[in-house]
Amino acid sequence: MDRSEWLACFASDLKRGDIAAAAAGFHETSYWRDLVAFTWNIVTFESRSAIADMLAARLSDVRPDSFELEGSDGWFTFTTSVGRGRGHIRLKDGKCHTLFTALMSLDGFEETSGPTRESGVEHGAFRGRRTWGDRRAADAAELGITRQPFVLVVGGGQGGIGLGARLKRIGVPALIIDRLPRPGDAWRRRYKSLCLHDPVWYDHLPYLPFPDHWPIYTPKDKMGDWLESYTRIMELDYWPDTACVRAAWDEQRQEWTVEVERAGQPHILRPKHVVLATGMSGFPEIPRIPGADRFAGAQHHSSQHAGGEGWQGKRCVVVGSNNSAHDIAADLWEHGAHVTMIQRSPTLVARAETLARFRTLYSETAVKAGITTDHADLTVASLPYALQPAASRPTVEQIKRDDAEFYARLAAAGFKLTHGDDESGIGPMYIRRGSGYYIDVGASELVASGEIKLCSGVEVARLTEQAVVLTDGREITADLVVYATGYGSMNQWAAALISQEVADKVGKCWGLGSQTAKDPGPWEGELRNMWKPTAQDGLWFHGGNLAQSRHYSRYLALQLKARLEGLPTPVYGRGPVHHRE
Repeated sequence: MDRSEWLACFASDLKRGDIAAAAAGFHETSYWRDLVAFTWNIVTFESRSAIADMLAARLSDVRPDSFELEGSDGWFTFTTSVGRGRGHIRLKDGKCHTLFTALMSLDGFEETSGPTRESGVEHGAFRGRRTWGDRRAADAAELGITRQPFVLVVGGGQGGIGLGARLKRIGVPALIIDRLPRPGDAWRRRYKSLCLHDPVWYDHLPYLPFPDHWPIYTPKDKMGDWLESYTRIMELDYWPDTACVRAAWDEQRQEWTVEVERAGQPHILRPKHVVLATGMSGFPEIPRIPGADRFAGAQHHSSQHAGGEGWQGKRCVVVGSNNSAHDIAADLWEHGAHVTMIQRSPTLVARAETLARFRTLYSETAVKAGITTDHADLTVASLPYALQPAASRPTVEQIKRDDAEFYARLAAAGFKLTHGDDESGIGPMYIRRGSGYYIDVGASELVASGEIKLCSGVEVARLTEQAVVLTDGREITADLVVYATGYGSMNQWAAALISQEVADKVGKCWGLGSQTAKDPGPWEGELRNMWKPTAQDGLWFHGGNLAQSRHYSRYLALQLKARLEGLPTPVYGRGPVHHRE
């Protein structure tokens, strides 16, 4: 049975309500990943029985129809009772091995674009005409003041403004707040040498791709200016210099009371939904080290590191060995400092150029082949997380062969390497824990050559007035200690802004439950609490890298729009209940 035949049979089974027949069309090892279309959730079902259970609960509401195959590569379109979707099929032995379904739009609430774009002006002569500028000024004066936003987005970085753009396009009143003075300041405030480690084709924001002259790896100040321009071009309602102080859920009114400080002045907002778009991380993690209060030099977390200026000839210790640690160590070396890196545990290192060769969907070649960013995003999303490690291992083995000399030189310098708990590489490691790796853009050569000195497999035991003392007894004289020791979970923001009770109720953010390092079980098969309903009514989490923020902002926006319009949104599949048989 080919894809066309399978899809026709599946559609017929669903139309007749024959759930047993529909489930029988799936392979004995099968996966159905649904992004909102069938479940008002982001969830993967990993067995025939789990698929049958979902259909039994949801088929009568969803009423899927109009399945049409697009070409020969497995993509298809379909409709539901509320909207239009896209999907993908992979067959194995004539049965469905993986099925992917995603809601792409809501009927009657489609984005205006192309032939449905607004005219921008009503031609003629009218007394009391309200121009575009008048309307924008009125919106700015009203939203959050005399008219409450339906959604409050806390965090005005790339994730928050990308979501804001999605919400704007489908008519959801949303206000974005950020504590910094200007959009993009989170990038501008980082050390001067910082650039994105992912290439430009991977990093577009929704609707407004980078122009085709844009550098492959975006410098941080250039990124900051782009984000600021984006907020203006997309006409987002954005309050800078606004800190979220605390938020409380009113169960009776089904809304939030959010206390903010705008330009130092207290203000109350009452949105129906709060989205924490503070990135995928929580607060900076700074280890408690005996003697830190005695240390005479400077010490700070990597998030506070302004750059290598002023450290020429000084002795600098960087605690950590992931992205920020390498970037900061290289920046200090470039400014003439004597740098030592403390590697506490093995690190996955992948050369940026090597990764780019294998990221074929996001490349100039893909652009020339007509592969759009949306299509690339959907292709990546169509493979369930449970299958990604096995899919990644051949690439990891090829990378190890291609870069064998590079890895040998690092190992000879004493650098402890890993390619993940199961040799599945950087992709699964990022999804599982969001840390533990370095995308090499130059610092590894300094480590391999000894220009950046290395102490590996040790921890910092204590600080003295002038030195860092390691657990193996070595002492490193230091003028500066940078703690590139990562961040906590996004869950910390819920605890700080709402309550520990709500944070505990919601649970861990990020990770799959893979039972690998820093990703404890049970297995969920999806990123916990990201872009989907949480255990706390009206509370959502949005974050991830630029590609994830871009793609999943669509589904979060659709879920919020449905609630604004009063559509029934029964959520199916909360929690880790859809395991493999």
